[in-house]
Amino acid sequence: MSKKAKDPKKDSQLVLRLDKDERDAFIKLCKRMDTSAAREIRHFIRAFLKENGD
Repeated sequence: MSKKAKDPKKDSQLVLRLDKDERDAFIKLCKRMDTSAAREIRHFIRAFLKENGD
């Protein structure tokens, strides 16, 4: 069996708790938009950092 190689730049995880209904709606919308929840959260974090001077 082959395992996917991890991206060496992405070696951390962020764990958060949120309402199940919000999570489910977010995942569903991401799928409808042909994207992933992780991709959209990474996009948000990068934009937030850029806008706030980090």
